[in-house]
Amino acid sequence: MKNDKTILIIDDDSKNIFALNAVLKAKKYDCVSANSAAMGLEMLKQNKNIAIVLMDMMMPEMDGYEAIRAMKNDEALKEIPVIAITAQAMTGDREKCLQAGADGYVSKPVDISELVKLLDLLF
Repeated sequence: MKNDKTILIIDDDSKNIFALNAVLKAKKYDCVSANSAAMGLEMLKQNKNIAIVLMDMMMPEMDGYEAIRAMKNDEALKEIPVIAITAQAMTGDREKCLQAGADGYVSKPVDISELVKLLDLLF
C-alpha cells in the first residue's frame, strides 16, 4: 500500500464507492468507505490511519460542504486533506468546494489519472 495510509471514500451511491475503490485498489491504495457524511466523520474519529478523504458533495442529510466544514472545525481532523468529488461541474463549483475547505476538486465522471495526480500531491 502507498505509504500504508488509507483513503476514506464518502459517497451515498454504492456504485460510485465500488468503482473508486476498485480503481484505487488496483493502483495499490488502501481504501475504506462510508455511505453518509455522518458515518464518514465517525470513521475519521476512530481510524487514525485515514490520510485523505474523497468527499461526494451532493448527499442527503449532511452534504459534502457541511461535512468538510465539520472536519475543518475539528482539531483532530482539520489537517486531513479532502478532495471534493462531484457531478456539479458548473462554473464556480470548483471555487465553491475549495472555499468550503476542500484541498482539491475532481468532477464526475472521475478522471482517474487526474485523481491519482492529486492523491500523489496530497499524500
